[in-house]
Amino acid sequence: MTARHVPHDALRRFIASAFVSQGLPAADAGQVAQLMADADLQGSDGHGVIRLPQYIKRIRAGGINKHPDIRVVHERAAMAVVHGDNGMGHLVVSKAVDIAIEKARSAGVAWVGTRYSNHAGPASLYARKPLQHDMLGLYFAVGNANHLPPWGGAEMLLSTNPIAAGIPGGDEPPVVLDMATTVAAYGKVKAKAKRGEPMPEGWMIDRQGRPLLDPTRAGEGFLLPIGEHKGYGLALIVGLLAGTLGGAAMGRDVIDFNADHVSVTNTGQAILVIDLAAFGDPARFKAQVDKLVRDIRGSERLPGVERIWLPGEQSHDKRQRYARDGIPVSAVLLDELNTLAADLGIAPLTPLAPLNPEVTA
Repeated sequence: MTARHVPHDALRRFIASAFVSQGLPAADAGQVAQLMADADLQGSDGHGVIRLPQYIKRIRAGGINKHPDIRVVHERAAMAVVHGDNGMGHLVVSKAVDIAIEKARSAGVAWVGTRYSNHAGPASLYARKPLQHDMLGLYFAVGNANHLPPWGGAEMLLSTNPIAAGIPGGDEPPVVLDMATTVAAYGKVKAKAKRGEPMPEGWMIDRQGRPLLDPTRAGEGFLLPIGEHKGYGLALIVGLLAGTLGGAAMGRDVIDFNADHVSVTNTGQAILVIDLAAFGDPARFKAQVDKLVRDIRGSERLPGVERIWLPGEQSHDKRQRYARDGIPVSAVLLDELNTLAADLGIAPLTPLAPLNPEVTA
């Protein structure tokens, strides 16, 4: 599938314009747009601009509060619960992370959960944020639609329920893990459908237990958990921590935001922030991380393996490459976005002139 490349800043401005056209305050639109464009910049294309038409549809249907009162409703020295007032999830989670960072400065560690939030994009964006403050972040979330049954069951009572961790290094890039508790995040299924590509075997099965490879038929089956019963157990625990603990939806209470654009989702997320200084010298910790990273990268490889990757390294490489060359956007998605732009009355998204027409992505 041929892709066109769009500068990061142009993508950010396009997304912001779309939200402003629908009545989001400019500052809020800019913050959400920055996070969505950053998702695409690091290669998390299932959670970036591909979600814009869905967000706009939900805003137009009244399913998102454009002027939320995002506030703390429970608080102690090292914890808080943030009520998102059904605002854009990116705004709600960003506030939760900021509160956790401030609390960790004095308490050493802080846990902040959200309720009445919404879909907020890739987990790693929020796990990475504490890195700027010599802190590490652990992020948990309840997915915005149930795509996973309990192990051995057929009723989808759980979601992809992602986990992310951001661990700072010194000279090396940070170690950043971002994973669903299913074999693939549902955003990847949506991205495959948008590009007209089949899913690999092992992502989904149908209700007879047969492999499901066509992403346009995803509604006929469900995602598989990582590690079989272990992934199911992990999805359950993450949901209890990110959802139930903070008073957010879990199980049958989860609203499928792919099908329902009006109902309040009451999405839950949680961020745990740890201040490195509470455990000693941050520089020493980061030097030890660097050493371990180099030991792993330089360790003996199996035949045919060119490189051992650390979590987050490939996203780091994409971030640098896409910042230089532009973010790849499929022709199908570009057409959809520019049809949306015409409907919203905003300027279209203009890609860079192709350096090589034969290059595809």
